[in-house]
Order: sequence, then structure tokens, then C-alpha cells
Amino acid sequence: MRLDRFLSESTELTRSLAKKALHRGEVEVNGEVIKNAAFKLDQEQDVRWMGEPLALVGVRYLMLNKPTGYECTTRPGRYPSVVELLDVTKRDRLHIAGRLDVDTTGLVLITEDGQWSHRLTSPKRRCDKHYLVTLAQPLMDGAEDLLAAGLMLEREDKPTLPARLERLPATDEDEGEVVQARLVIQEGRYHQIKRMFAALGNEVVALHRERIGDIVLDSTLATGEWRELTETEIASI
Repeated sequence: MRLDRFLSESTELTRSLAKKALHRGEVEVNGEVIKNAAFKLDQEQDVRWMGEPLALVGVRYLMLNKPTGYECTTRPGRYPSVVELLDVTKRDRLHIAGRLDVDTTGLVLITEDGQWSHRLTSPKRRCDKHYLVTLAQPLMDGAEDLLAAGLMLEREDKPTLPARLERLPATDEDEGEVVQARLVIQEGRYHQIKRMFAALGNEVVALHRERIGDIVLDSTLATGEWRELTETEIASI
């Protein structure tokens, strides 16, 4: 691999900035200053820029505990992107596998592996997505059966896939009763969960994704924190 390409793939430098760094004598290979951008590297050579060792960025698989107020996008928008929470190089290579609304929290998976991401999000795979839902009022009778049968949502031409609903015991929070449920769906339509509960005459107050397939949000991750997936988690998709 050419030295300038190695620099651009292992740092935030572009190819043109990498060449300028070389020209300034900032790059060493095996302890020797190299200024030639076309210098050929092999796998055993030690490359340092400004004294810091460099290594190629491999394929990354990350788990993030998403806070509210962030968009699941890599492009600038009205809200900051979740990738801004990641302290990693080459963030422009990453994409979000299975997005969440700006006001939804919880598990977000981020990678640069397009095939892995496709397996995760493809409707044909019917990957279970688990959510904790906070509702404005108690659930109507028979909600479980209606969701299991599939709902016809407004402006849709086919019903939702069967979903699993689990009612949770009401809790008291700030002297108000909190109504919560767990919902498992296999799709990702626009605002789907909010629209599903609206069809049941209810309103989603808060939404938190806990799990995708066999990958469970790490309970040790505080809001806004992330970690790399384990090999077992990666292989589960």
C-alpha cells in the first residue's frame, strides 16, 4: 500500500493533507523519516505520524445507548447525529443499522459492513426488535390480540406484521401512574410504534429500544456511551 493512502485510511487526513504531512517530514517508517508519498508499505512496518503509531482502521461494529435529541443519520440535519457521540476516527465511513426517531432512546447499532447491516434490517429476515413503551393511558382490552393480528395503519396498503405485547405493572413516578408495556416488532415503518398505539386510541410518551435480535443493550452503558460489539454479538446477525 502507498504511504499516503495508508495515512489517509488510518487518520483523519485526506490524501492531499497526507502528502503535505509527508513533505513536512512528520512521518516515520521504522524510525526513518519518509517524504515519498508513493513509498510502498508492507504489513510489518512501524508507521508513526508526529510520533504516534498508526494502524489501519478495520471494519467496526458498535453499540450505542442513544439519548434523545440525536438523529440516526450521518448527514447534518436539524439535530446532531449519533455518530458525533463516537470517539473514533473515520466516522464518515460509518452508517446506522436500524434507525430510531430523534426522541427515541436506546440500542443503536453502527457499522461500515453493508452486508451485515442489510441482514439486520432486511424485512425478509424478520429480526425481532424489542421496545419499552411508556403510554399516556392504560391499554385497551384486547390490545394484545389486535397487535398480534396486525393493524392497518393510516396511509398504508397492508397491515403490520404480527407484534407481541406484554403489559407491565403500573408504577408510581412523581405521584403519577406510569403505564408501560414491552412490544416486539419485526418491521421499521415510519413512526411505526407511535402509529400502532395511536390506532389503539393511545399515545406513546416515551420509547426505548432494548434489543435487536440476540443483541441486548449493555446495561453498563450510560446514556450516550458506546462500545464495540463482541464476536458473538456480531455473528448473531
